[in-house]
Amino acid sequence: MAHENGLITGEDGRTRCFWPGDLPDYLAYHDAEWGRPVTDDIRLFEKICLEGFQAGLSWLTILRKRENFRAGFAGFDFRKVALFDDADIERLVADKGIIRHRGKIASTINNAKRAIEMVDEFGSLAAYFWAHEPGPDERPAVVDYATLTANPTTAVSTRISKDLKKRGWSFVGPTTVYAFMQAMGLVNDHLEGCCCRAEVEALRNSFERPV
Repeated sequence: MAHENGLITGEDGRTRCFWPGDLPDYLAYHDAEWGRPVTDDIRLFEKICLEGFQAGLSWLTILRKRENFRAGFAGFDFRKVALFDDADIERLVADKGIIRHRGKIASTINNAKRAIEMVDEFGSLAAYFWAHEPGPDERPAVVDYATLTANPTTAVSTRISKDLKKRGWSFVGPTTVYAFMQAMGLVNDHLEGCCCRAEVEALRNSFERPV
């Protein structure tokens, strides 16, 4: 049962953010992945690309196709994806298991090349993204439903988006970047009252930021 405060209590008796509903795969993603700090470059690259594919769709659609995306895009190893050619684009456009958007497929290959440049400059994608982690003064005092729904983008996500575009990345608008930040743990947007919020906060507190 969803409440106007954005929380929902599941059949297991745990109270969570509303958005996974009662779908087992979505609940597993909410409980075990979303908001937990990530420093693995492959996972960071995968997520920023999949958020680009998600634009205009639900994340659940992408989540349920994620393994197909991984199969099609060499596990999102950006050093491999950067070598994809026109034949790979045609192969992916014909792949019914993914979102067959030619522009976004080409964008993923482009972004893989940009990712290599970023690693050369910063040492890792993780070092780049975590350097943009919002400070306490850039975060809401309370993470509640009203705050979250009113702010699909933030000053920080807009800043990162502009910088990525300047570096030649594509399909990285401020909303896409903010969804990426939420998922990869650069912010903890589990709502106040969600059973995962304190756990994710503890992980973020003990988390060693990459440099």
